Amino acid sequence: MSIILTDQDKTTLRTAAYGAVSLLAAADAAGSPHKVATEGSIALASATGPIGHVLAAKTKDIKLDGKSVAELADHVLPALTEAMNLLNKQDPAEADNFRSTVIVAVEAATRTHQSEPSPTLADMIRKITAALDAA
Repeated sequence: MSIILTDQDKTTLRTAAYGAVSLLAAADAAGSPHKVATEGSIALASATGPIGHVLAAKTKDIKLDGKSVAELADHVLPALTEAMNLLNKQDPAEADNFRSTVIVAVEAATRTHQSEPSPTLADMIRKITAALDAA
């Protein structure tokens, strides 16, 4: 099955994926947010298939503004659900690829901790997963 994504669809996918990593970094402000962001971004840049091409594109269309974690979450969590919805309509296998890519980025971002993630970080992981599964 071929997947056709508009520019807006691609922006949504990038915002959702990189936004998830940004949410984790923001939720880990007391830990190592730069390491979280770096590891998560590397994982996203390593994606394959059509999703990999979308995430690897060098664009300036990702808007991850927000003066608080809540403002960022208000933008990113719905984008995760929207991304899954639009991919499920066209190609469920590619939706699975996107979900897997985001989950790998989350796991990579949180592996920077010596022990389990903090309760705050663990809660953000649950919220990201719930947004992916809401589709």
